[in-house]
Amino acid sequence: MSVLDYTMPLLNGKDQDLSEYAGKVVLIVNTASKCGFTPQYDGLETLYQDLKDKGLVILGFPCNQFGKQEPGSADDIGAFCQKNYGVSFPMFSKIDVNGSDAAPIYDELKAAAPGVMGTKGIKWNFTKFLIGRDGKVIDRYAPTTTPESLKADILKALEA
Repeated sequence: MSVLDYTMPLLNGKDQDLSEYAGKVVLIVNTASKCGFTPQYDGLETLYQDLKDKGLVILGFPCNQFGKQEPGSADDIGAFCQKNYGVSFPMFSKIDVNGSDAAPIYDELKAAAPGVMGTKGIKWNFTKFLIGRDGKVIDRYAPTTTPESLKADILKALEA
């Protein structure tokens, strides 16, 4: 099974079949509106605008599991992302990324690309997963890894 075999609800409540992104390079990020890493939305949007025509899509998955830093409703999250960062890439409904209620897509991502020393759990908001055009996970990046520093890896994946 590929991580693109799931259907996930968008912030607006509509279901999005992730298989529609097959053949693209996908960056999946668990996000939060009240986190020290929240300004990464800026870099993510810049990457998306610069590379979407080459085949990049970024998928944002809000999560409230880390310091309760995403407490708002879907409408709150959408308004925040649009107003403060002009986010135009797909944003999904709030999910859990760890624990028994973790979204299955995140179980799949963590199994395909464990963290440091083989840990599976997501450590914090803005952990990133790069997915190749073939639907396979290329790499996992820490929350401290800036979107700008991913550009070379994304370009390499786009050329593959």
